[in-house]
Amino acid sequence: MEEFHTTAAVQGYLDQLGGLEEGAPAEPVVRALVARAAERLNVLCGSMLYRSYERLTRPPLNLRPEEMLSAVVERLLKALRVARPANVRQFFAIANQHMRWELNDLARRLDQQTHVLSLHEDAVFAPETSGSAPSPNALRMLEAIESLPEEEREVFDLIRIQGLSHPETAELVGASTKTVQRRLNRALLLLTEQLADLQPGPPHG
Repeated sequence: MEEFHTTAAVQGYLDQLGGLEEGAPAEPVVRALVARAAERLNVLCGSMLYRSYERLTRPPLNLRPEEMLSAVVERLLKALRVARPANVRQFFAIANQHMRWELNDLARRLDQQTHVLSLHEDAVFAPETSGSAPSPNALRMLEAIESLPEEEREVFDLIRIQGLSHPETAELVGASTKTVQRRLNRALLLLTEQLADLQPGPPHG
């Protein structure tokens, strides 16, 4: 029930934000909105960090979800001065994008030249994880995921990358669980077709 109350509260703040008259200060509403969503944002930060960017949690960064959340909140406060998401789905889509940007920025600085993302081990194929640089397979997977249609990419990201359940994803995107499953199946089919030529990584002993 807490998930429902959070969704309703966030929608209430979004309605307030969208109803502000021109020139009215948005900062109080934005801060209240982000504060109310903080617990769910923290869960999403932790899920994305540990499932997709796990090496950032190891030395030398030792990144933790609460540290990531702080940076993401700062990004959201700036973004919502201009952006006006109409519903909870749009709000969390903006939040997810800023999470990715934050983690990609950290990974780029760590690698100096390239961004790093290690997919959830059961996404489609398991990328090679040895060493500090991303494997060619991992980079191909990232490109394939980014090329998915928007609805399929959103569902794949929420379920396979962030670890949300089908009902949670259905509530967030405003669709039935059957529709969510169909979108996930389409995403997996498209990814399998695009990545069919990938060679599996060497066995780990």
